Amino acid sequence: MCPHCRAFITTQDKVCPYCDTPVGPRAIDLRDPGGILGGLVPSAQFVTVVILTINVGMYLVTMLASAKMGEVQALIRYGAALPEGVFGGQWWRIITAGFLHGSLMHIGFNMWALMDVGRHTEEVYGPKRMLVIYILSTMGGFALSMLRGTPLTVGASAGLFGLIGAMIALGVKYKWSSEAAAIKGFYLRWAIYGLLWGLLPFFRVDNAAHIGGGITGFLVAYAAGTPREFNATRERVWTVLATLAVAITAYSFLQLILWLSAA
Repeated sequence: MCPHCRAFITTQDKVCPYCDTPVGPRAIDLRDPGGILGGLVPSAQFVTVVILTINVGMYLVTMLASAKMGEVQALIRYGAALPEGVFGGQWWRIITAGFLHGSLMHIGFNMWALMDVGRHTEEVYGPKRMLVIYILSTMGGFALSMLRGTPLTVGASAGLFGLIGAMIALGVKYKWSSEAAAIKGFYLRWAIYGLLWGLLPFFRVDNAAHIGGGITGFLVAYAAGTPREFNATRERVWTVLATLAVAITAYSFLQLILWLSAA
């Protein structure tokens, strides 16, 4: 995106063809080009891959535990969101629940979607904004689900819908761009399909978490903008916010560990 006229341009353009403004490096290019695992994982997907890894790790933990105590009890034990827990002081469950899944199909579909929309969101908004959007959307989605009274809920889809909301916000904010409009249309279809999927009676889908996550992601992304819009001082603010997002997530898992040790 051109930093001056906000037109969508190609990655090869060094000067905007619309307003003749020199174009700086993309957010993706500002990252360490070495990536992780010796470059086997593209650096543009770093935050996405970390989130995916935590999800898979927690799924393996709950899968092993469910063999001893059953699926529902295993999910509750390892951080599922349920009203009596969240409103009883275990607020951290609205974060830990976002890293749990109830079945192989559940985690398989969510991780496939994460590798797609997560990668795109990270490329457009940069890793700091993407992380903040994802964590806040997870919290917003499960908070709405708890207010609705959902008995028990887990899954990365609240955060995923937040990322979808962020991509829709891109098209709304830069509505004069045909490319932004195309992005908005594409992800609007994702959101509609996801919500319609949740209406099917034989799937246990938490549409309240989807709606809460999507609205949160849209609002945060609309306010955040993209990295090229602001100066270094504004970017330092997002560095602080991303650090806080990591800290509150780590604190939530620490609270889970302390609760498990006291149980």
